[in-house]
Formats: sequence, structure tokens, C-alpha cells
Amino acid sequence: MEPSSPRKPHLSSLPLDSENKATEFHPFSTSTPHMLAFHLAWLSLFSCFFSTFSIPPLIPIMRQNLNLSAADVGTAGTAAFVGSIFSRLAMGPVCDLVGPRIASAALSLITAPIVLATAFISSPTSFILVRSLIGFCLANFVANQFWMSSLFSTSVVGLANGFAAGWANMGAGVAQLTMPLLYSFVKSFNVPENTAWRVIFVVPATFQAITAIMVLIYGQELPCKESIKVSNKPKESFLRLLFNGLMNYRGWILGLIYGCCFGVEMTMDNIVAQYFYYRFGVNLQVAGTIAACFGLTNWFARPMGGVVSDQIAKLFGVRGRLWGLWAVLTVAGLLCVLMGRANSVAGSIGVMCMFSVFVQAASGLTFGIVPFVSKRSLGVISGMTGSGGTVGAVVTQLLLFSGDKFSTQTSISVMGLMMIICTLPISLIYFPQWGGMFCTPNETSIDEEDYSLLV
Repeated sequence: MEPSSPRKPHLSSLPLDSENKATEFHPFSTSTPHMLAFHLAWLSLFSCFFSTFSIPPLIPIMRQNLNLSAADVGTAGTAAFVGSIFSRLAMGPVCDLVGPRIASAALSLITAPIVLATAFISSPTSFILVRSLIGFCLANFVANQFWMSSLFSTSVVGLANGFAAGWANMGAGVAQLTMPLLYSFVKSFNVPENTAWRVIFVVPATFQAITAIMVLIYGQELPCKESIKVSNKPKESFLRLLFNGLMNYRGWILGLIYGCCFGVEMTMDNIVAQYFYYRFGVNLQVAGTIAACFGLTNWFARPMGGVVSDQIAKLFGVRGRLWGLWAVLTVAGLLCVLMGRANSVAGSIGVMCMFSVFVQAASGLTFGIVPFVSKRSLGVISGMTGSGGTVGAVVTQLLLFSGDKFSTQTSISVMGLMMIICTLPISLIYFPQWGGMFCTPNETSIDEEDYSLLV
């Protein structure tokens, strides 16, 4: 699947392959349509992460005002991810049908009023409901990765996916940092505590709506509208695309793996501020700052995973991508175990930062493999993998962080052990034309048009 010789048609300043996908990636460029679409994609998803994780750093305050129990907080954390499971799974086929630009913008505009509705929460039930509905906006992740895979060649797609998702995921860290500061700022004007935290939710709601409108106005799904490579085979129906994707076992394994990296990352975003607030007794602003450190490493960690995936592939092909994913995720699991065993603030922060780098890099490595699984059903595979991330978050939240069965530090260590065990199925992924971790490629020639249908 190596790209054809680069060329530069007038519609792009980047070298392109025969499908008009960019063969180079320049993250600080705004050239159209490729790099402008990249910036729109990550900024739109950034706003969704900001909205979803604008609540957790304020939970110590909201808990007092709304009389929330520990069970209510845990249930709401789980609910925030449950909605995302189904919306991510649905987003893949929707992207296949209408394109990632319209799918992404529509979902953001639909969920922005729900973010604003946080200001009107009055009971534990409404708190859980709002968190669940806001979680739907995280399906924009699927549109984000689908969009990048449509615009960038296989030689740089891991890098593009890593940067687009990594910079977007920083929204969780920025929310952890800024929401407590916004709360303190509003409260400094002698605004009552119960009003101050409500007022500031106009910020994430407005931000999300603005980015959605920008995507609609300035975004472009396809590399070049005039000259897209057209297959000689008839276009398949929606049900056929869905069936092909669901029958590809590689998508299910990648969903499991993604649950063990991105799912764990989302769980940590949900509990890490409370963990430091209650276990080590730091104040709300300090806890938010520490939690922000976990999310903000996405600025370089997830893109680094994409870079590692692409560089290993130059030496060892897709087999190298698989080995790289296994190694990085295993180290992340070990660091997660160690974090739960750390007994000091400084030690916990240090291990947490190292853990965040590896677990986020593993997410980048995962989506460095996704574009190779299915060409025709790329949206379905992206949706399956993305949904696996939220399923992983739900499972870890329910098993380990709901109620008081385990201490939080014990739950973090057990989560690390789960990650290590769940890396083993990576060895089962096999591509006939590229091989697997322990298997060489099939010498039989395979038509590029048909490889996506192999199960």
C-alpha cells in the first residue's frame, strides 16, 4: 500500500499520491484542503473533550450543592461513557454515508445545548442524565480519525491520526485546569457558590457550537473534488459496508485494545482530580492542575505514538506496528500498577506523568493500524475501535471506581494489570499481505480492492 510518486496539483501545496491524499504532514501549516481540515478536525473534537470533562474537576463543589453520594458520582461517570459507546458505533457508518464534516458538525450542534443545560441541574438524577447526554459528543472522535484517514496517505496516516486525536484529547486536560480557575474567578465577584459553577458552563457550550460552525463553513471531506480515484467496482450499500466491517475480527481486537488505552485514559480523566483531592488533601485548584498534567501530555504523547508507528512500519511494515503497540501498552500497564502503589504526592505525580505518555502513545499506535484493516468499511472499523475505547472506560469505571468496594489506589493498580493481560490478543491480528506479530505474509497476491473484505 505504498503511495504513488508524489505530485502537486494546483489544489494543494502538499505532495499527493494517486488518490490525492497528502504524503507529507505539516502540523503547523494551514494549507488547504488537507491541513486546514486537520486543524478544524482536532479543534472541533477538542471542544467536545472540553465539554465532557468540564464537570469532573468541579465535582467536589457540585457534590455539596446537589447532595450527590459517592454512588451518584460513580454512576454519572459511567453514564458519560455509555452514551458515547452507541454514538461512536453509529458515527462510523454515518461518516461513510454523509462524510465526516457534516457528521461531526451536526453532532456538536445537537449536543452543545445539553452542555449548557448543566447550569440547570437540580438533582442527582438530572446530574446523571446530563452527563450521559453530553458523552454523545465524544463520537466526534470517529469523524476525526475517519477524516484524517481520508486525507492522508498510508505513509503518514499514523502521524496525522496521532496529532489530530492527541491535540483534541488535550481538551480534557485544559478543562481540568481552566474550569476550577473560571469558578474561582466568577466567585471572586461575590457570586454565590451554587451560582458560580453554573454560570461557567456557558463557556464550553459556546465553544463547541462555534467550532461546529467553523467545520461546516471551512471544512472539506475529500482531498480534491475534481479528481478522486474511482473504483471499477459498484458502490456498496450501507448494510453491506456495515456487515463487512462487523465481520472483520481485527476491528473487534483493536476495539478491545483501544479500550485498554483510550478507555483507561478517559477513566483517569474522570477520577484523577478527585483522587488527589481526597487521598492527598490538596485543594481544588491544585487537584485540577495535577489532573491537567495527565491530559495535556496529549500534545506530544499521542502524536508520538503515531510517529513511532509510521517509523517502525518503514523498517518492519505492519508487523512492526503491531509489535510497537504491544510494547508501549505493556509499559503503560506496568506504570499504571506502579501509580496505585505510590504513597507520596510527588511520587504519584511523577509516575502519573510517565503513565500518561505511554497510555496516550498506545492510542496513537492503535489508530496507526486501523486504516489498514478495511478500505471500504473504514468508517465502521473506526467506529468499532472508537466504541471499544468507551466500552473500556465503562467497564473500568463500573468494576473499579463505582462505590467503595476498593480504594482508588488499589483500583488503579488492578486497572494496570487488566491492561497488561488485554495486550495479548494483539498477537492474533494477521494480515495475509503483511503478516502478524509471529507470522509472515501470505505469498499469494491479493487484490488491493478486495483486502478489506478478508476476515
